[in-house]
Amino acid sequence: MDIPAIGDAEELSCDVLVIGGGTAGTMAALTAAERGARVLLLEKAHVRHSGALAMGMDGVNNAVVPGRAEPDDYVAEITRANDGVVDQSTVRQTATRGFAMVQRLESYGVKFEKDEHGEYAVRQVHRSGSYVLPMPEGKDVKKVLYRQLRRREMRERIRIENRVMPVRVLTSPEDGRAIGAAAFNTRTGAFVTVRAGAVILATGPCGRLGLPASGYLYGTYENPTNAGDGYAMAYHAGAALTGIECFQINPLIKDYNGPACAYVANPFGGYQVNRHGERFVDSDYWSGQMMAEFAAELASDRGPVYLKLSHLPEESVASLESILHTTERPTRGTFHAGRGHDYRTHDIEMHISEIGLCGGHSASGVRVDDHARTTVPRLYAAGDLASVPHNYMIGAFVFGDLAGGDAARHTAYEGTLPADQLAAAHELIYRPLRNPDGPPQPQVEYKLRRFVNDYVAPPKTGAKLSLAVAAFDRMTGEIAEMGARTAHELMRCAEVSFIRDCAEMAARSSLARTESRWGLYHERLDHPERDDTGWLYHLDLRKSASGAMEFTARPVEPYLVPVDGFAPAGGPARHLGEVDLVPVATAGSREAAPAARAQAAPDGPDGPDAVPAAAPEHGSASSPRILELLALAEESPDLDVLRPYLADPDPAVRAAAVAALGETVPAGAGPALAARLADAAPVVRAAAAAALRELVEVLPGGPELGAGLRAALVVPDPAVRSAALEALRALRLGDVQAYAASLADADPEVRIHAVRALVSVDAVPELAAAAADPAREVRVAVAKGLASVHAPAPGPLDPLLADADPLVRGAALGALASVGCPDGYARTAVAALADAAWQVRAGAAAGLSAAAPHTAVPALAKALADANADVRKAAVLALLAHRDAPEARAALATAVSDPDADVRAYAGRAA
Repeated sequence: MDIPAIGDAEELSCDVLVIGGGTAGTMAALTAAERGARVLLLEKAHVRHSGALAMGMDGVNNAVVPGRAEPDDYVAEITRANDGVVDQSTVRQTATRGFAMVQRLESYGVKFEKDEHGEYAVRQVHRSGSYVLPMPEGKDVKKVLYRQLRRREMRERIRIENRVMPVRVLTSPEDGRAIGAAAFNTRTGAFVTVRAGAVILATGPCGRLGLPASGYLYGTYENPTNAGDGYAMAYHAGAALTGIECFQINPLIKDYNGPACAYVANPFGGYQVNRHGERFVDSDYWSGQMMAEFAAELASDRGPVYLKLSHLPEESVASLESILHTTERPTRGTFHAGRGHDYRTHDIEMHISEIGLCGGHSASGVRVDDHARTTVPRLYAAGDLASVPHNYMIGAFVFGDLAGGDAARHTAYEGTLPADQLAAAHELIYRPLRNPDGPPQPQVEYKLRRFVNDYVAPPKTGAKLSLAVAAFDRMTGEIAEMGARTAHELMRCAEVSFIRDCAEMAARSSLARTESRWGLYHERLDHPERDDTGWLYHLDLRKSASGAMEFTARPVEPYLVPVDGFAPAGGPARHLGEVDLVPVATAGSREAAPAARAQAAPDGPDGPDAVPAAAPEHGSASSPRILELLALAEESPDLDVLRPYLADPDPAVRAAAVAALGETVPAGAGPALAARLADAAPVVRAAAAAALRELVEVLPGGPELGAGLRAALVVPDPAVRSAALEALRALRLGDVQAYAASLADADPEVRIHAVRALVSVDAVPELAAAAADPAREVRVAVAKGLASVHAPAPGPLDPLLADADPLVRGAALGALASVGCPDGYARTAVAALADAAWQVRAGAAAGLSAAAPHTAVPALAKALADANADVRKAAVLALLAHRDAPEARAALATAVSDPDADVRAYAGRAA
């Protein structure tokens, strides 16, 4: 392609420019538009399916729901997880605003798991604090957000430009404030300039930094499109970045660069073990310290490490499969199937990911204040790009909202865009076209990221990090020689320049912090101790006037929430300047000057570093009617426009119409979806059931919808009947008679949904009648349901306590913890501590938490010697409920040396 002239650039104007259409970017655009700003949203892919959210989301890690957790507790936990180097004012924004954001997302149609009474089903996954809120339909979050962006009132204020990639933020020569961006179209190659009143960076983490063990450039743990674009743009705009030495490293499934999701499996009874089946993680929060324990176990003779699921009952395994194989990385099931592995017979081998930079999962990012403002005026950062430690998805939404609200105060820049900055951006973008036969991007990127693995990944040393800096300096020339022929290749070449910038930042920052902190994230072998006296500081880096990377040690501000073990005093910052490299030219001392030799040829990308170029993408033709529907969906059509497609003879068209209905949600969508539950084609019924589940929080619950859902209770498809029961319960459109009738359904899954529905209306007699259900999983659901009604009592549990199945007895005994455990039931629970099945013993221990201390404590103290670690863990948790009794505290004191990590950790909380 030809290089476009700068003068031919397409110029766009807006009040607020949002760069990145993922989690934080979409929220920033929505909020800025709601505040009256003219918004331009630039996305190098397509907003409908861009960003980390598009890869799937199975839950919220930091839902501070009133009554379940306190904001100050969450702030303290994140402070401990980040070894004290935290700006608590930013973390507290997530803690205090997160619940309102959950409710806002729910009003959009994002579905969070709730119990039968409509309360948020928050889980305790970490040993302190209940913050994890599952999202059963999390795979659809991005679709829901895109639907909000395309609402008519939003389209009037938000202009979306897909396939436009910014490479530099433009700043005013007078005062340095952000005034726009330079970009190009990744399909046509056209040069694009933007003038703006404020700029919000929301480009996600630098996930494509280290090279995965597989060697695949795009087989990364994070979304591989996140190549550090925002980190590089912020740096070159003059903004301060901080914590860049604190890497993101995650546990993952070996050979499959997706999360193992231990925190998802934990509430079902899954956990991490070594090859002997022993739990070994002592750390309380998923942090660098926990990763250090993980890496040490992996490297010992107790490795490999596994996520243990094979001990779980069928219903738990099936539930986990439904979450992990659909919501979080749908290819996961295919991966396991290709190896002939099944969770029922094989535990999941785990490993450690490549390194990356990510504020949302560690601390590396652009420095922001508690309104998402960077150190450059009118430049904002939000999401994984911003340094708000362990911010996760809800934090990205919160800071996107903060950025959008603050940026909306500004109006479009009206001056002349700086010609020198535009020329530099133009050169960065189009340079590869002048050398089309130069080294291709995949080869250069592979070599660059191999150096990251060799020299920057922990454990770190000054010598290796200095070699890394030298390698990245050298590769600046190789990157300048890369060749490209198409706009898509230009995009990839620009990404390589961003990765190189991030790699140098990571290496130099790691050199500057001369201590070890954050466990595996920043382990310096040559400085192995944590040094709070010298380093309870944020390490900020910025681009100096000369173009060099310089550092400042900024003291941690005094905490808003006190945390034991840390006492930041604040005070002045310490200017460090440029970091000194460690001499690495020779191994050991040199006795004589080296002999001269001829100049070596510069390193090239050939040889062992070469990898095949990526294969071209291929699409497939679609039905013209479906293509019509896709075009219509962009215009948010009324129901009348969609009706002909809903009645089309072709099932594929009807299914696509149902999908369009679920995406646009016009008036009358609920009854129309309910009607499709009776469609003759399974694919249409499945689409309608999925749409109803996704939209259940936002559909108005009128009589017409209720009638349609009731009619679906007799449809022969059990998936439809389950979906109808779920919607009736969530929308409060059903009654005891309808739910009780479904207890006679032939399908156990439908009967489980009927049990949940009966719990929602506190129908205890009907629930008790289901205690005789022939399916074990239904009886387990009944036991848990009887513990969840508003006025629980132990009497209805009697038949379940005598059930022949150990899992049912265990669930019934565990329910005593909620319904109460008076003397007669306490004696039953004490006797059950001798049962042959460990599940029964664990349930009995849990139930005794509600018994009188004089009965419970002696029995639980004996249970601390049980051969099964889960029984001992349940006994410790029950003893914590009786910690006021001296005998309970004495028993807990003996458990702090238990061989199981979970038992030790929970017992230690008694202190």
